[in-house]
Amino acid sequence: MFWVLLLLLAWGFAGFACTRLCLAAGRAGAAERAAATADDRHELTLYEAAYLSGGPARVADLAMVRMARQRRLLLAHTGWATVVNPRGHDEMERFVIAAVGPGGQSRIAPVRAAAARSEAIRHLGDRLEHAGLAVPAGSGSDVASAVRLVRAAALAVLVLAATALLLPSDTELPLLMACLWFLLPLLLTLGFLLIARFELRPYTRWASPAGQRLLGALTARRDREGADGDGFGADRDGGESGLLTSLATRGIRALAEPELRAAFNHRDQPWRE
Repeated sequence: MFWVLLLLLAWGFAGFACTRLCLAAGRAGAAERAAATADDRHELTLYEAAYLSGGPARVADLAMVRMARQRRLLLAHTGWATVVNPRGHDEMERFVIAAVGPGGQSRIAPVRAAAARSEAIRHLGDRLEHAGLAVPAGSGSDVASAVRLVRAAALAVLVLAATALLLPSDTELPLLMACLWFLLPLLLTLGFLLIARFELRPYTRWASPAGQRLLGALTARRDREGADGDGFGADRDGGESGLLTSLATRGIRALAEPELRAAFNHRDQPWRE
């Protein structure tokens, strides 16, 4: 009767994995229902778009490049940042200036890392999460890890079934009947994977489905209006808006200036785009 113990293990793996997927999907569904209340007419600021597209590091990039484009911060291709005008236009820029330090010059990588951990960005993320535009902590990753667990459970069921069939048995249980018993937990896991494939919304790391809709609308407006850029939230500097919007949604690779890209290529590996 050793095969019965293997069958119980198969059911245990399948039941645990599928239950965890149900719970994760329930939490994600609650977050999505909250996100459904988000106003699709809301116009994202550049900082909001940067956070939803790339998280805190992207917001820090945007603040630094915006200051550099306005000649208030020099970003050298050697990876150094130098403050030209110590008066920040907003809270995020003031954090960047403070991160550079009293000497007015610092490597870009530590400035970027410090700015990404600033209270300004943390408050920005909290506001977006409260509005249903940002993914609540753990929602997307919980669903993804639960799906991976169900896949692993399906594989475990197959391994246990093969083990049960290959081991000598002290019963007269037909081979077909043994296969059918193990087929049930296998079908359970495969069924949950199929449902997850078609029913669960894809989550990015930062933007909820509502946030993704607003980002899509912002990108469409950028494509329609080109470098004209009027209406892109916090930035009203004409042609600069289109460039900064591309930076917010696509990251450093959207920059046309090779010197600026070279400056950010010196940053630490954990923050690389």
